[in-house]
Amino acid sequence: MEMRDTDRALVQAATAVSKLRCRSQHHTVASAARTTDGRVFTGVNVQHATGGACAELVVIGTAATQGVTALETIVTVADRGREVVAPCDRCRQVLRDYFPQLRVIVGPMDALRVVPLGELSAEAGSGSAG
Repeated sequence: MEMRDTDRALVQAATAVSKLRCRSQHHTVASAARTTDGRVFTGVNVQHATGGACAELVVIGTAATQGVTALETIVTVADRGREVVAPCDRCRQVLRDYFPQLRVIVGPMDALRVVPLGELSAEAGSGSAG
């Protein structure tokens, strides 16, 4: 799928949150998701010795508090906004269960692309750091 201007804006939103809020070992990854009506929700991961929550799951919860039942596209950035990472295996499963038609932005920053969630596979490896 081709990157749209709204996809680039979503990457910028996640990157901005990552640069601003991911400054400690507790928050290292940021996600941004867009709804079908254009609203954008962001979140960061929560690391803790007892476990944690990935940024993608935080975004789902944040969107849910606003009554969102459908997300269209998601992106996750790490390394203070310097790289886009694919959702981890656990997050891919949750995203598939809740939003099977979801589009995911992946790839190196200079060659980002949009893929259907269902096409993320072994190429995504074990997934993101958060």
